[in-house]
Parts: sequence; C-alpha cells; structure tokens
Amino acid sequence: MVEVNTAELPVLSSLMNCTATRMPYRQTGYFSGLVTDYLDESAFLQSFYKHPNSLDGIKSAIRDRRQFNTDRKLLVEQLKKQYEVVKGSEAVKHNIDRLANENCFTITTAHQPAIFTGTLFFIYKILHVIKLAEHLQKELPENQFVPVYYMGSEDADMDELGNIYLGNEKVNWETDQKGALGRMNGKGLEKIIDRIEGEYSVLPFGKELVDLLKDCYLDCTNIQTATFKLVDKIFSKYGLIILIPDNTHLKKVMIPVFEDDIFHHTPMVIANETIAQLSPQYDIQANPRSINLFYLKDDIRERIVEDGDNFRVYGHNIFFTKDELKAELHQHPERFSPNVILRGLFQSTILPDIIFVGGGGETAYWMELKNIFDHYKVPYPVLMIRNSFLIVEKKWKEKLEKAGLGLSDIFKPDDEIINELVKNESRNQLDLAREIDEANNFYEKLKQIAQPVDPTLTQYVEALQAKAVKPLSDLEKKLLKAEKRKFETQRMHIQSIKSALFPNNNLQERVENFMPYYALWGNEFIDKVYEHSLALEQEFVILEEV
Repeated sequence: MVEVNTAELPVLSSLMNCTATRMPYRQTGYFSGLVTDYLDESAFLQSFYKHPNSLDGIKSAIRDRRQFNTDRKLLVEQLKKQYEVVKGSEAVKHNIDRLANENCFTITTAHQPAIFTGTLFFIYKILHVIKLAEHLQKELPENQFVPVYYMGSEDADMDELGNIYLGNEKVNWETDQKGALGRMNGKGLEKIIDRIEGEYSVLPFGKELVDLLKDCYLDCTNIQTATFKLVDKIFSKYGLIILIPDNTHLKKVMIPVFEDDIFHHTPMVIANETIAQLSPQYDIQANPRSINLFYLKDDIRERIVEDGDNFRVYGHNIFFTKDELKAELHQHPERFSPNVILRGLFQSTILPDIIFVGGGGETAYWMELKNIFDHYKVPYPVLMIRNSFLIVEKKWKEKLEKAGLGLSDIFKPDDEIINELVKNESRNQLDLAREIDEANNFYEKLKQIAQPVDPTLTQYVEALQAKAVKPLSDLEKKLLKAEKRKFETQRMHIQSIKSALFPNNNLQERVENFMPYYALWGNEFIDKVYEHSLALEQEFVILEEV
C-alpha cells in the first residue's frame, strides 16, 4: 500500500464551493475541427446529420421517433431483469415503467465499462444526459424523458479500458483474460483497490470511496455487473437507467440487419459513400469492414471474415458455411457483437432515442452513419457534444493568480504564455516591429529611386531588403530568448500549473479519474458537477473552487 504524506494534503472545506466559467469549445484548442465546425453549424456538415442540436431539432427528432415502432414491452422486460442484481431506486423503477408509454423518450450516452469508470468524462457524459432529461421535462412537459447509460460491455480494448491514473502514474490491471471486457471476472482488481485505499483513505471521503469500490468489484461475477452496480450507486437517485445490450432477446431484434451485413455488406457500401464525401474535409473516425460483426463466445471476441464461399472467426479455427452461420445467428444472436458501424443502429433500434450525447470522436463516427439509419428506416437522433469540465482546486487557483494568469490563458501553449509574460513584464525592448517596418520603408524608398533609372534594379534592392530584414527578425527572436532566461522561475511555476491542470498535455477529463475528487468531497462532487452541467448550451465549463 502506498503511503500518503498527510503534511502535503490540501486544507479542505467541508463543502465543494465553486464558481463556473464558460468558454467556447473552439477557444480551448483541444477539440477537433469537425466538433467546432458542427457547433458553428457549418453548412458543409449539415447533410451528415438529421436534426440541429437545439430545442427545435429535438422536437423534430420526437416527431420522427413517434413514427418508429420501438418494442417497448421487450425493453422494459429486459431492463427489469437486468436490475435484479441491484435493489434499484424508486426513481429508476419509475423511469423504467415510463418507458412503456409511447410519449416517453430516451436521452442516451454510451461508454465501455472501463475499470473504476476510467476517466472523468465518463461521469460528465452521464450527468449531461441526466441534465438534458430534466431540462426537456420542463420545456416539453407533454412528453416524458429518461436518461440512459448504454454500456458497451462487449468492447475488448484492454489498452484503453484496463487502466487508470493514480496521480501521475498509470496503473494497469494485470490479467490474462481475453474477449469482451464486460464478461471478464474482476480477479486482480483487489490489488488496485488496495493501492487506492493506501492513497485516498486519509481523505475525508476516502473510506466511503474504498467501501464503494469493494462492494461493487470484489466477489462480483464480471466487470459489466460491477460497473452496473457502481454506476447505479452513484446515479440512481437521478433516475438514470443502465442498459446492458449484451442480451440475447435484444439482439434478436437486429437479426435482419446482421444478416444483411454478413451476406450483402450493405452497411459498408453505404458508409464508404459517406466517407468519400466527408474525408476531404476531416479525418475519418471509423472505417467499415465488409462484415461489421464480431463473434462473441466465452473468451473470444474476434472478427467474422469471409473465407472463399464460407466464413471463419479471425485468428481461430472456427469455420461456418453460409447456412451454418445463418443458423448460428438465429439460434444464438448473443454471439454476434456489432462494431462501431452497427452499434449506434442497434442502440437506436432498441431504445426510443431522441438524443445521443457523445464526445468528439463519437460525434465524428455518428456522422458517418446517418445514411445507414436512413436505409434501415431507424430514426436518427440529435447529436449533442457531451459536457466538458476543467476543475481548478483552490491551491491551483491561488497559483494562477500569483502568476498573473487568467482562466483563458491556461489553455494557451506554454511558450505562448511565457512569451506574453516576458513581453509584459520585461523592462527591456524586445519587440522590433517598429524597426522592421522602418527598414522595409527604407528599402521601398530605394526601389522608388531605382525604378526610373533601371527597372531591373528593383530586384537587386529587394534582395538587399531580404538580407537586411531577416537578421532583424532573427535578432527579435534572440532578444526574447535571452530575456526568457531571466524568467526561468516563472516559467517553471507556469509549467507546474499546466502539468497539474492538463496532465500529459491533455484535458484533465481525458486522463484523471473521479476517485480523488470523490475522496475529497464525496457525493457532493457529483452533485456540484450536475448543478453546473449544461443542457443545450454546448460550451466548455471551468469549475473553480472558492
């Protein structure tokens, strides 16, 4: 167990008092061009989605959804079975029952069951769907709205999902298990929980956190059940519904689509047509395969590929004829796992979705899918960029103030911050813009003198001008570089702030886990983020502790 130096712990108030500041996503510099263009309502992108992310767009999505026959009876039955593993809050039970009503719609986010929730944005995206459901219930009271977390438990990417950061250290789950993460048992996670206990138990809510993790993960049958229990314990009071789509009965609904994918490759053809239009402007997030399904059995989750006139499971001695594979699909639909090209279609087929809340990458690949939805006549939801936060604890806020930095400054590159600091605080002249302008003006006058005498001499003067001005620009850079050496202490101070608020040169929410904040503030951390979560505003939020 790791020892914690209590002398270094921050002085804590009993409450998480904070203020919120909003800024455009584009201004942060951390979001892709596709995301910022989408939020700016780029004309080019409008053909790649169905509804704008506005109240009018949501009303339009509701009209479309009313025309689709969602099997609500099946959905409610399977949710009630899944919820047998937990006691379930009255708010959750009420929302499950509401789904039987034709005027009840879901606002959904999706994520894999990364160990201990993975990174902070897992929490943020769930709180966003909860906030949206609450907001829409007030705006459109003639309808009912429930928030849903759709668990991508069939994912097998252990490099992404099998680790967390504790401080600056990446801690990996040591396991030899293969296949879908959600189906794995939690053996080995007790070592990480011991580590967490050593680091956080000295904090005000550290013991509560550790007890929560032990209750959910130790002796649990598999990771998807552990994640189900953890997410339910944190969010059930808000009425959040958790759906595990790794389910025989739910997958039966997709058999016609899965057959079309396996034997006719329709989704690949449609997606490639969209990608051809999208790729000249943006990086492509997901590329389709001829078959967009994995074979999922025991500890296997591998691609189904064509093998001449037959089929096989990639990397395994599992073979099917066409008739055998069709029979396998009909008898065991749970053994077929959709990849990213079909996952969204599956989600919107079994849920009465009107909004999908996702990150930049998710939004990018959903834009590749609109025509697939159209082909299979499944309503395409409103795409909402998930909320993003930066949490600035009091100690870092004080250091920012001491360094003379504002909130918008900290999103700039280190060199830009230092350069501005040096230019603002140095008593020496570092800017040679005036001198460079004077030099250019001097040579422009020389060209005017040379032109009437011999026009070809202007080229000679331009050459002299280039030789004279470039060294001045170089001198300006050297002046700044030399002066920056005098500000080494300030530079190190700024870098320490940046490394704390932007770990691994990334957004905090993409690296850090919720646990240190929960250990500090307990459930109030969740409540405060929820309080400051936006609904339709689509802006980045900075939370400063006061």
